[in-house]
Amino acid sequence: MAEEIIPIPNLGLPQHLFTLISPTLAQLHDNARKQLLEGIKADKMAPYYKLVTSAGALTSDPALLESMEKDNEEELKKLDERLAEAEKQEGESEISDALKARANHLTRIGDKEGAVAAQKLALEKTPGLGSRIDIVLTLIRLGFFFGDNGLITENLPKAERFIEEGGDWDRRNRLKVYRGLHMISIRQLKAGGALLLDALSTFTATELTTYNEFVALTIIINALTLKRVDLKKRLITAPEVISVLPEIPILGDLLNNLYDCHYAKFFVALATLEQTYLLPSRLLSPHTRYYVREMRILAYSQLLESYRSLTLESLSGAFGVSVEFVDSELSRFIANGRLHCTIDKVHGIVETTRPSLKNAQYDKVIKQGDVLLNSIQRLSKVLY
Repeated sequence: MAEEIIPIPNLGLPQHLFTLISPTLAQLHDNARKQLLEGIKADKMAPYYKLVTSAGALTSDPALLESMEKDNEEELKKLDERLAEAEKQEGESEISDALKARANHLTRIGDKEGAVAAQKLALEKTPGLGSRIDIVLTLIRLGFFFGDNGLITENLPKAERFIEEGGDWDRRNRLKVYRGLHMISIRQLKAGGALLLDALSTFTATELTTYNEFVALTIIINALTLKRVDLKKRLITAPEVISVLPEIPILGDLLNNLYDCHYAKFFVALATLEQTYLLPSRLLSPHTRYYVREMRILAYSQLLESYRSLTLESLSGAFGVSVEFVDSELSRFIANGRLHCTIDKVHGIVETTRPSLKNAQYDKVIKQGDVLLNSIQRLSKVLY
């Protein structure tokens, strides 16, 4: 059984910091300021407090900083003494424990450089595979905490390699959530959503995110990436989703109205989700415009697939928007090759032009054949 993973650094704090440095989220500032300061005090995070005050998110309190720095130094002194004693008189296991304790202290207080160096040293000196996986996961969390993508991409493959060497079931499942969150952060939504969905019934990675936030994220991403038939089977009827929806009703509105083809209600739910959930989220905010656009294309495609032609008026009625809005939005998506239909302005009709499946398959074979021929030609040059 895996040891319990310590939830350090506290990953709720960068979200509060994101809220405070976003002028558009002014209505959330008071609560974020309170939560951020409480979190910093709880873990005596002097280095992180300096970072946050220098960004202007909190007003600096010199007495508080001095008190936290004093506590940090005293704790580090004790840990250094413990390490020196272990190196002098004890074995490999005690030295490893002392190094891990020191690294975890620096991680908890948000000393990025010190924590990364100390965790890497602990990794070198730690023999047990389970403990090594936990250290690498802590390095990935430091990457998430400080928004350091390099630190994440450096350590994810290490974690995967260790897991393959013999990681237990619990750590294997945790890693799915770490990988899923990273993929979502770099907009690989389909792959990220699939990993979160896989971990839905086995989620234990509370050191990364709360259960409700994890389920909400799984719903938001997979609502876009799953086929309609899987939406019902894998999300709408999933017990984990059903248990959380009463607390986050907007996600129920989004899912059910998309599935039941109530497009006007779906558009309202999507607009509400954008304002209340996507834009305020540190993880999802950079992808909000993309997500909202793709969801609208999905809804238009779903409706247009059912008909050969529709009047612009009936389309605007279905989506609860004006004819002008539908005309302008469809024109843009058609021009970008995202919707397969044409607009007959004279008669006010939208006609679907589904690409022939045979033609698509033929094009695919030709493209793959070209790629194969090129590879063979390159290979023949190497060989001869």
